[in-house]
Amino acid sequence: MPTLRLFATIRVAAGIGRADIEGSTVDELLENATVAYGADFEALIETCKVWVNGREIDSMDHPLAPGDEVALLPPVSGG
Repeated sequence: MPTLRLFATIRVAAGIGRADIEGSTVDELLENATVAYGADFEALIETCKVWVNGREIDSMDHPLAPGDEVALLPPVSGG
């Protein structure tokens, strides 16, 4: 099963930083995560960069295998 890693605001919205979530594609994994974590989580997904195994992906149809790590990285600002 893939592992979902969450950072910053999306981590706060989900109330968790890491979870094993079913999904054969990134899109399917995120749909399952949305069911688990709700509307605030879902609203933040579109603002996030999505990385699989340390590489940014260009399609939500990206296939996943057991043991893959999917990271959601929201935009951050600092000063």
